[in-house]
Amino acid sequence: MYNLFEPGDLLNSPYEAFLFDTAKHSFPIRSHWHHYMEIILMLEGTALIESDQKKYLMHPGDMAALPPKSIHAIYNEPGAQEHLVYYVIKFDLNRFRENIGYVPQLKSAVLQAMEDPGVSFFFSAQELTGFPVLEYVRGCAREAHDKHYGHYMIMYSYLNCILVSMLRIWRKHGFTPSYEISPPCGSSIETITEYIDAHSDQPLKVEQLAVRCNMSYSFFAKQFRQIYGRSCKEYIEYIRVIKTEDMLLFTDYDMTYISQAAGFSDCSHMIKTFRKYKNITPKQFRMQNTKNLRGPLPHP
Repeated sequence: MYNLFEPGDLLNSPYEAFLFDTAKHSFPIRSHWHHYMEIILMLEGTALIESDQKKYLMHPGDMAALPPKSIHAIYNEPGAQEHLVYYVIKFDLNRFRENIGYVPQLKSAVLQAMEDPGVSFFFSAQELTGFPVLEYVRGCAREAHDKHYGHYMIMYSYLNCILVSMLRIWRKHGFTPSYEISPPCGSSIETITEYIDAHSDQPLKVEQLAVRCNMSYSFFAKQFRQIYGRSCKEYIEYIRVIKTEDMLLFTDYDMTYISQAAGFSDCSHMIKTFRKYKNITPKQFRMQNTKNLRGPLPHP
């Protein structure tokens, strides 16, 4: 049973950027999460991106921003096995904590956008018209590849441009973040999701997780929902459902084994919880999704 968490060295490698080509790299990208924020800019082909129960059908010129700690995966367009090429940028959002003039901290702006259900992290090629995002993204990838003197400073500048471009598009759609200071991270509750991921196949109780964070149950529950947008119990369920989905897609394990490996008390509990999040039974999901393909999805 693999963990969804993808480790990264935020201290020594705060920015990563590269060109991803399915002809050269392993694909599809299975469900995973990390502390980086991630930018995907499509160049060739059409891909399906899933990010925390949201789905984006990406065409050339489209961009998606995947928030920190979002569980995401990338597949071919439903019914297709075409060649894909896209840029990937991963960066530590905590680096963007400076207020400049009347523009709020970019970290704070992104966190506020994550809490607003009306804000989209998908940006169509049409929406990006007039914003030289391709130039910024390509510049990041070039600096990351060449690693010339001061390349992190240049990448930081390009990323500021990308984030401000996103903020300008959001403002066009009526979202303007408040001018507030985002709290520093690093407390135990900020990393408790790594523990949940690594131990999701074992019995997990919210009370015990609260103790690990040196918090009372009520305070932990309140803080967890505020940070992650759902209750701790719901988060544990969701992690197990994602791992169940992965095993249904990529293995031939039977339902009993999958329920145990994912951490459910029994097969009926797995079926009930899976249907709650996916509106389909695990068996039906496996039958409808051969070769890692998903059902029809309209373009956002």
